[in-house]
Amino acid sequence: MKKLLTSLMLAAAVMAPASAQTTLIHNGRVVTNTSLGVIENGAVVVRDGVIVSVGESGEFQDESVTVIDAQGGWITPGLFHPHTQLGLIEVGAEPSTHDDAADDSSFTAAIDVADGFNPSGTHIDSTRIEGVTRFAVHPNTGSAILAGRGALADASGEPDSLFATRQFMLVDMSQSGARTAGGSRTAAWAFLRAAIEDARFYPGRFMSHHEGDAIDRYDAAALVGAVRGEMPLVMIMDRAADIRRAIAFAAQYPAITIIIAGGAEAHLVADDLAAADIPVIYDPMRNLPDSFDTLASTNEGAAIMHAAGVQLAYTTVGSDLYFNPRLLAQHAGIAVAHGADWDDAFRAITLTPAEIYGVGDQYGALATGYVADVVVWDGDPLEVMSAPTHVLINGETQSLETRQTRLRDRYAEVTDDHAYAYEH
Repeated sequence: MKKLLTSLMLAAAVMAPASAQTTLIHNGRVVTNTSLGVIENGAVVVRDGVIVSVGESGEFQDESVTVIDAQGGWITPGLFHPHTQLGLIEVGAEPSTHDDAADDSSFTAAIDVADGFNPSGTHIDSTRIEGVTRFAVHPNTGSAILAGRGALADASGEPDSLFATRQFMLVDMSQSGARTAGGSRTAAWAFLRAAIEDARFYPGRFMSHHEGDAIDRYDAAALVGAVRGEMPLVMIMDRAADIRRAIAFAAQYPAITIIIAGGAEAHLVADDLAAADIPVIYDPMRNLPDSFDTLASTNEGAAIMHAAGVQLAYTTVGSDLYFNPRLLAQHAGIAVAHGADWDDAFRAITLTPAEIYGVGDQYGALATGYVADVVVWDGDPLEVMSAPTHVLINGETQSLETRQTRLRDRYAEVTDDHAYAYEH
């Protein structure tokens, strides 16, 4: 019959309770992101949304088990995008569809993307069919450099797909942040330090009045989690000089966990970032300077930082963050084409983003006990012509249909004058 699993793995499947839902994914090149490395002819056992075993394929017959045959393709963890606006923006040119920023609001740190996230956003579907199963949702800055709190979501499109809220605080310390703060980087850093001092002394500083030096009581209550190290502070910046300042800032406030997002010139300070143990969310495709902050942009930046030991996760900011997060694997392929090791690049879009956000013990690897986010590919995931044939999130097989694929199929063959007519 079908080639399935070795006897040990199969025992885990057949010994399951009668009510358990078991899926066997086999006959493929399994990339585990663990000490097992790559299993050339491997299989994964999934039961009730959790991976119960990973190993080599074998022979067995069991009609009660759902079988997915990879047909010699690749079996990998789902991709984890660390930096998106998925579910916050539907149409870039239509302001009414934007929930990523609050330009006219007086609130800063208190902004919470969970309040505006739409799990039914059409761009989530088009991202899922490219193998992305998890993603971080980032706010954009509004009236101040503190943009608010971000969240983590899966790409199922289900109402409960936002699985972790208030996971990080975002602050814009780049050229755009300098403009928002009053016209210079000095103003941005002064505001950030004052806001941190307000939060450090919350609630005592606000006992007799509502306002702090930089932010009010409500924003200070939101920022205090980052100040105490309970959530990371994600700093948007590109310029090497700004990153050096962030490294010094991290030394000044050792309780605060820093993540750099952007980092176009981060390769210039790779050794310092590695020594300071500061992760970077970086786009390997950015190689042209679009501002004075990005003059040293290069496609070799990812390879340089990997070699230096920087904890590196890839993003798609060079394409955009609300409808092109689907290109994540392609951006990783660009890193490989310019010197990064394949293993490092693939980890940068799977396990490393999960680790950066503190969920690396659940997502980003194919290992016993991990959530069953699994993708089957018809070829190397980092090759631009490869595509997923199956996507599982929480062990559930997902639809590979999107609004775009429905439109493609509807108009693929126009055979009469009424191709526009609605078909039941």
